[in-house]
Amino acid sequence: MPREGTGPDFIEALARGLEVIAAFQPRQPVMSLAEVANATGLARPTVRRILLTLAELGYVRQHAGGFALTPRILDLGVAYIQSMGLWDVARPHLERLVERTEQSCSIAQLDGSDVVYVARVAVPKIVTLAVQIGTRFPALPTSLGKVLLAALQPDDVARVLAEPSRSGLVPVWQPDREEWEAELREVRARGWAMTDEQLAKGIRSVAAPLRDGSGRVIASVNVNAHAAETPVEVLLDEYLPLLLQTAGEISVDFARLESAPHVQRPLAPTGSG
Repeated sequence: MPREGTGPDFIEALARGLEVIAAFQPRQPVMSLAEVANATGLARPTVRRILLTLAELGYVRQHAGGFALTPRILDLGVAYIQSMGLWDVARPHLERLVERTEQSCSIAQLDGSDVVYVARVAVPKIVTLAVQIGTRFPALPTSLGKVLLAALQPDDVARVLAEPSRSGLVPVWQPDREEWEAELREVRARGWAMTDEQLAKGIRSVAAPLRDGSGRVIASVNVNAHAAETPVEVLLDEYLPLLLQTAGEISVDFARLESAPHVQRPLAPTGSG
């Protein structure tokens, strides 16, 4: 995250505050003042003021041995999802897909070289990796990420993948450039992607793109299964057709939402008159 902007309107204090929030990692929910300062490279007095400000606003709480984020931090991500309207459109379709496949289904978007989960309907199964809203994984070894990367201009993919992952996960699949370029060409040609234990052992999934009214890929949706109980044939022959149908339905509904006229109600008059 850049700490110094390129223009006079850049607010360095805000950038530092966001950097402090981003320092908290899933495997380290409680951090001391010194640990946050070390993770961000900021001076300890600066970090202390930021943490105390965030605590007063309700985004951070003081915890034995340090500081921890509060659930209120989710408001920032939820505001993003709600502003898109994507979840409201996708939810009934996603719930129906989960009912028909009896598998967890998710929607994700690209953030640098990672995918970030923005919507999910899960079934209670033991899986290798825990997933929730806001979870990020390296994009390339996931079916969701392959779809999103394939939607980029080929010249842009290498630039995106050059960015370091912020997931903290080392995937099983470590392809060279020739291998991942061939993989993404195939995804572009067929319009969907599969991953078979490339992210982590025991996980296989298929994904398809979600598009807006102009045909632009705005997200991807997947069906995720445990490799030990779901053969590849079931994933492709049974779940994939249902997934493609669902992705098309979500895309159509989202395009309708975009094209619908948005009418603003006039503010009620103030005063007693």
